[in-house]
Amino acid sequence: MDIQTADLEIKELSKKLNEYGYEYYVLDRPSVPDAEYDRLIQELIKLEETFPELKMPDSPTVRIGGNILDSFDKVEHRTPMLSLGNAFNEADLKDFNRRIRQVVGEDFSYVCELKIDGLAVSLRYENGLFIQGATRGDGTIGEDITANLKTIKSIPLRLSESVSLEVRGEAFMPKRSFEALNKAKEEKGEEPFANPRNAAAGSIRQLDPKIAASRNLDIFLYGIGEIGELGVTSHSEGLDYLDQLGFKTNKERRKCVNIEEVIAFVNSWVEKRPNLSYEIDGIVIKVDSLAQQDELGRTAKSPRWAIAYKFPAQEVVTTLLNIELSVGRTGVITPTAILEPVKVAGTTVQRASLHNEDLIREKDIKIGDRVVVKKAGDIIPEVVNVIASERTGKEMDFQMPTHCPECESELVRLPEEVALRCINPKCPAQIREGLIHFVSRDAMNIEGLGEKVVSQLFAEKLIGDVADIYKLTSEQLLGLERMGEKSVFNLLQAIEASKSTSLEKLLFGLGIRHVGAKAAKTLSQVFVSITNLMAASKDDLLEINEIGEKMADSIVAFFDKKEVLDLIEELKNAGVNMEYKGALPVESDSIFAGKTVVLTGKLEQLSRNEAKERIEALGGNVAGSVSKKTDLVIAGSEAGSKLTKAEQLGIEVWDEEKLLIELNK
Repeated sequence: MDIQTADLEIKELSKKLNEYGYEYYVLDRPSVPDAEYDRLIQELIKLEETFPELKMPDSPTVRIGGNILDSFDKVEHRTPMLSLGNAFNEADLKDFNRRIRQVVGEDFSYVCELKIDGLAVSLRYENGLFIQGATRGDGTIGEDITANLKTIKSIPLRLSESVSLEVRGEAFMPKRSFEALNKAKEEKGEEPFANPRNAAAGSIRQLDPKIAASRNLDIFLYGIGEIGELGVTSHSEGLDYLDQLGFKTNKERRKCVNIEEVIAFVNSWVEKRPNLSYEIDGIVIKVDSLAQQDELGRTAKSPRWAIAYKFPAQEVVTTLLNIELSVGRTGVITPTAILEPVKVAGTTVQRASLHNEDLIREKDIKIGDRVVVKKAGDIIPEVVNVIASERTGKEMDFQMPTHCPECESELVRLPEEVALRCINPKCPAQIREGLIHFVSRDAMNIEGLGEKVVSQLFAEKLIGDVADIYKLTSEQLLGLERMGEKSVFNLLQAIEASKSTSLEKLLFGLGIRHVGAKAAKTLSQVFVSITNLMAASKDDLLEINEIGEKMADSIVAFFDKKEVLDLIEELKNAGVNMEYKGALPVESDSIFAGKTVVLTGKLEQLSRNEAKERIEALGGNVAGSVSKKTDLVIAGSEAGSKLTKAEQLGIEVWDEEKLLIELNK
């Protein structure tokens, strides 16, 4: 066969197989027997092996899995992949509905979708061709898992239109695939997966795509990352458009005109849930109108226009064998129930947090009690109550200690706190937990330096503070259990790479009390370098909108300690970056510089995102809600409660015309 004939044959086979795959995996309406599909795919494989230069990027053979990867590259999401707030009962749903009405009024509708229990991913297409897929990660940075996602047969490699867009979906393992996988693992004497969610996550992050291909994963797409110029005005239109492009969306969705219809939909699926061929753990409720979504905005973590209703947790009965104590990085003493192993919502539970002494007293929990256990939100094990009627008299009261279980220092209860706390700064448990926090994903993100390795290094006295991490040598690491040459090389590379992390990650990693990831980023954007932040007074800090009295006091006290200053100096000497690497605060004489601005209503000449970007480029901060700290409100047409609140507070209000004049100066 000559190359021209082969080219035509490969294109024809690829087109035919992609059509058959779409019918089978997306429409669930196969038009040819499996044997015919298998015959054609083998024919295509032989042609591509003979003429490798003719293999197309959307060839059906890429679904078989390619070369083994060394690691996953990082991917920055163009728009954040936010997590959802949770609702656990009808009252939570009605409260969510009330908050929506306060902002957009009475004229709105919802879309309800099944909450698939899997792994959130994003897919990027350029001119209709699938070019990259990524995990959610921390919502801003994920991992490139393109090769593994190409093995999921319901993901189109080429769309029906030559559009460029990013879409979001949930990769999952169907129940049948999960059962077959666990049966195979058990036959090999391997530990089975606890549930389909864990199995899907473990499969999608395999460095060998052939393993991912063998796991028979599936996907439902649930949204478009950035609508752009697609002409879509509602979430439901967006889902219909995804169907049109060839994506697989979940058809068990419903548009609801009020919260009563939402609640009825939710209740119907509590009963029907077990009959599905895949696992769901709740219902996602979204405001349908994209303009109203834009008006509602989001917090740092979650959109205000969507919520996830979590199904009632499965409850089981077991015996509480003992209560152990752990010391957190801030010194809080947390009691943990040690349980007789029991299956709850697909996983074996042996431990459950009891939070604090007051909760133990309130629930009258004794060692030896028969207790009811559930998973809060199907995730976190929790002791619900004691079955007092089953007591035998052999149960024992639990007494919280007066001294730290790790360092023997006297425990204290600070004013307005229910927790007992160890305030010894040299407490080994606090130091160890602080080290684990420092290397975590949201902080310095040092891959390969997980909790077990950190604990081992600390126990071996190879690290005593975070600066010691940057002094580790290959000789020291090779002496540890399960640390081969390649693992050591990769770990040292990851430690070296972390030195260039932006300031906000370092600040969060240092574990300053009351300073979370968002506050760390705000501080970094304002002060730019750690030197400037260390020199800041409490008054300087209080000038920042997001910083309150308690946080300001904590920051000043932290940098007032000699041991902290010495630690910062050690990190500097090790080459750790001490400056903010993101978009720096704009030095501007613009009217927006340093002001907090809120956008509300519909803008005619600018999109909400364009207005936000241009205001921020001139030094302004665009917030999602109106408060006493708001300096300016931009009101478009159909502005609602935000405008009303601004007028009540006497905040300056502009229309879009005034905004454009100031932006174009």
